[in-house]
Amino acid sequence: MNPRVDVPMRSLLYTPGHRAEMVAKVLGGRLDVSPDVALLDLEDGVPPAEKANARREIAAALAAADRGLASKERENDHRPLRFARIRPALFEDAALDLAAVVRPGLDGVVVPKVRRAEELELLDGVIAEREREAGLEPHTVNVIASVESAAGVLEAPRIARGPRVIALMFGSEDFAADLGLPAAREGEAEEMLFARSAVVVAAVAAGIPAFDGIWADFRDEAGLRKDAMRGRRLGFSGRQCIHPAQLRIVHEVFSPSADEIARAKRIVEAFEDGIKRGLGAVALDGAMLDAPIVERARRVLRDAERIGRAR
Repeated sequence: MNPRVDVPMRSLLYTPGHRAEMVAKVLGGRLDVSPDVALLDLEDGVPPAEKANARREIAAALAAADRGLASKERENDHRPLRFARIRPALFEDAALDLAAVVRPGLDGVVVPKVRRAEELELLDGVIAEREREAGLEPHTVNVIASVESAAGVLEAPRIARGPRVIALMFGSEDFAADLGLPAAREGEAEEMLFARSAVVVAAVAAGIPAFDGIWADFRDEAGLRKDAMRGRRLGFSGRQCIHPAQLRIVHEVFSPSADEIARAKRIVEAFEDGIKRGLGAVALDGAMLDAPIVERARRVLRDAERIGRAR
């Protein structure tokens, strides 16, 4: 795994690859709120006539981002992680995309519409060849696999354990289209509950995070916040964003709050004090502290430390 990806990934911002000025702004950390991950898009966000131009623009932007950075600077670089969303693995154009983007400066690729784990195995060989040609260390390029269909949801446990995979992503809009669901989401969006949960469970079982789908109306802050909180309760670690205006809310929702951090500290301190005193059972505020509660508290503190260090 590329060590740069061992940082919080709460927000993943789609950036059309053919929009050079937008790509430069995002990669340069020049937004009011910077995403944790810049998703440089070669798929749905780029018109067919602009695909070749997008490949050139992304390649140039990655070269510029990497140029002149010493190893120590690169390790401490807190600008967004750089991932490129290529075309689906079984498309011939995926190889063209990889030829353009696998180079110094790239942290990984998003593989969309994954239906079977074998697609990732096929892609692994292509990426390995491109790494050799680009002079990169083996397994420099990580993969985020996007599950966007009924077949993908059922295959998610195997996809999550595919080569290079460091996270799963849920493609809510394509999933809805695959099932013939209404375009508009209403209430708790119960029609998505099973699929969202299945993706999270598959990811967690494989020891990797999962990222929730987009909120299409970037002006609807209340709707975004409510659905992001629902996603966090389901176990997602972050969320895909389609507009910089969504980043602030997504970061707030997927970061431990001050109250959560304070509560976690009290739990860990009470538990460790009880262990030192040889108590068989430890309680806090009238509630018993068992191992899962303490582990969740420690996870909150780890997340808070990592977010504080990275941003």
